[in-house]
Amino acid sequence: MIQQIYPCVPHHYRYELNKDFQFAAAHYIPDEAAGKCARLHGHTYFANVTVGGDQLDETGFLVNFSEIKKLIHDRFDHTSLNEHTDLFHERSAESYPTTENVARIMAELVQQYLDNKGNGAECLQIFLRETPTSYVVYRPKAGRA
Repeated sequence: MIQQIYPCVPHHYRYELNKDFQFAAAHYIPDEAAGKCARLHGHTYFANVTVGGDQLDETGFLVNFSEIKKLIHDRFDHTSLNEHTDLFHERSAESYPTTENVARIMAELVQQYLDNKGNGAECLQIFLRETPTSYVVYRPKAGRA
């Protein structure tokens, strides 16, 4: 994986966890205004998930790195994002699988998992690179997805 420097998220937590991974996925944006992106095409996405918190769990983890990877990589790798109709649909632009929306959905999935852990950890940032020259940074408002 390419070693990258990600934008820092100001926070007050004692621990900050960052997990990098990549996944290959196809998508299309269901709007003719999207130009070429309205046709099915694929990317090798590079993602960084940033989690913050003060309390470690019973195993000494803020969150296990492998759990973060499972939430995103195992769900999206080698799929068509448009086929994840529980997350993306064609009814509104807020639900198209654009890089912006994929990053937001990733943050929501991570936060749902963290909320169930009960140690107060928060998803602080998703950095999602779609191509070598294009990426999105998503930060939940007020520390929430």
